[in-house]
Amino acid sequence: MKTDTVWRHLTLMPAILLFALLTILPLANLVALSFNDVEWVNREAVWEWVGFEIYAALPEDNLLRAGVVNTLIFAIVAVALQMLIGFVLALLTTRVVRGRVFYRTVFILPILVPGIIIGAIWKLMYSYDFGVLNSLLMWLGLTPQDWLGDPDLALLSVIIVDVWHWTPFCFLLLLAGLESLPDDIFEAARIDGATGWQLLRHITLPLMLPTIAVTFVFRMILAFKVFDEIYLLTGGGPGTSTEVISFTIYRRFFTEDQTGYGAAMSIAVIAVIAAMIVGAMRATAGKGAKA
Repeated sequence: MKTDTVWRHLTLMPAILLFALLTILPLANLVALSFNDVEWVNREAVWEWVGFEIYAALPEDNLLRAGVVNTLIFAIVAVALQMLIGFVLALLTTRVVRGRVFYRTVFILPILVPGIIIGAIWKLMYSYDFGVLNSLLMWLGLTPQDWLGDPDLALLSVIIVDVWHWTPFCFLLLLAGLESLPDDIFEAARIDGATGWQLLRHITLPLMLPTIAVTFVFRMILAFKVFDEIYLLTGGGPGTSTEVISFTIYRRFFTEDQTGYGAAMSIAVIAVIAAMIVGAMRATAGKGAKA
């Protein structure tokens, strides 16, 4: 028995070492960098220890505050819509007998499109002068909108793109969860006279809670890291209306050359997201235990 345990540890060791090399060491370097002010002298990085001075300056950063607010709005609204639409599509697809493969293929197509192409397509669709959306509005007798240039519409426009792009991800995971549910429970409930709503409320949703939780956590992680859609569509503008955390970090690191400040911002964001994930998983585990 001990030999088997030792062998398992030995076989896992290469993967653990690779994980440490590619993840833990860069993260440790990022933490060390966040306590230093970095300047480039003769093509060499000169580190100057400043301690927690950079972290103390983060709450006063107006751009970071705007990024936090916009990221929270973006993540909550986008993920909620994706979960809802994905779950409805998964429910409808499980009840389809003919054409099931066709519908599944159509629903997952958006997630297969590269981000750069998505940005180009939707930027053309949102164009004020010749975009298909404004052409449709004018055909209906309505006023065209500056979808990406209006501060009141820009973030909503990006959320729409993200919902279109990532709903297939939620759809696939939730569909897999629905198809793994035992049929005998539903058959017994139907024999007892349960309606479709009762089946959904008292059987499907409780059994799907672990899958819903995992899907939600994965999507929240990806939503907090949103960058390509912002970069391609709005560049954080107009003003700070679509500024998100990842784009703020990008500005500090690469356009303003504030390496230590960008590292501190990254560590703070990682800590907040990790805390949110742990809290969500504990809350879900508690509900699952009660169920």
